[in-house]
Amino acid sequence: MGTIINVALILAGGLVGTVGGRLFTPHVQETLMKATGLSVLFVGLSGALAGMLSLGQDGALVSGGSMLIVASFAAGALVGELVDLDGKFERLGIWLKERTGNAGDPAFVNAFVTASLTVCIGAMAIVGSIQDGLTGDWSTLALKGALDALIVCVMTASMGRGCIFSALPVGVFQGSITLLARLIQPLMTAEALANLSLVGSILIFCVGVNLIWEKTFKTANMLPAVVFAVVLAFV
Repeated sequence: MGTIINVALILAGGLVGTVGGRLFTPHVQETLMKATGLSVLFVGLSGALAGMLSLGQDGALVSGGSMLIVASFAAGALVGELVDLDGKFERLGIWLKERTGNAGDPAFVNAFVTASLTVCIGAMAIVGSIQDGLTGDWSTLALKGALDALIVCVMTASMGRGCIFSALPVGVFQGSITLLARLIQPLMTAEALANLSLVGSILIFCVGVNLIWEKTFKTANMLPAVVFAVVLAFV
């Protein structure tokens, strides 16, 4: 039920954003997009800092995780570029654009890709899906769905209807994890989740940067960094 609730809340948020967006002038929409980017940027930044900083024995802040970040992103970006995940995301967006009658919307693909990356990346998606698959506890995904609905609502109002279709990758990604929960659970140790959360937060930060300064990062091509972050927890 968790993924179904999450998807439904994203669709609801997107529909509200579509209605609201029609009431805004292009100038207001641009300002709203910058505000959304700033919010996403700080959400990612706070998660990354929470994963990197800790208190030492003398009470001073100690930074860690630097090697994990460098190794994960170097390997992940290399794999992502070779596979061209960014291009595949864009082609999926173009296919959806044509199939859903939005061929005349020039912002559809960018809106779809940006919103999808924002709501798919993060530890809540994986932990919540595993909980749902093993115990039927969908509370984490319901909470994530509420947050996603707010984010997609604002993004849809500023970027367009493409954001609504981020529900599709969320449904596939989280639904797959729920079905494979018993296989994935042993891999999700405390250290693996901490690594995933840290790298995922940096990816969310990159999405926020792209909302403010368009096409600064090919965030989709860095997605494999999350897999390498989990693998490095066992090295």
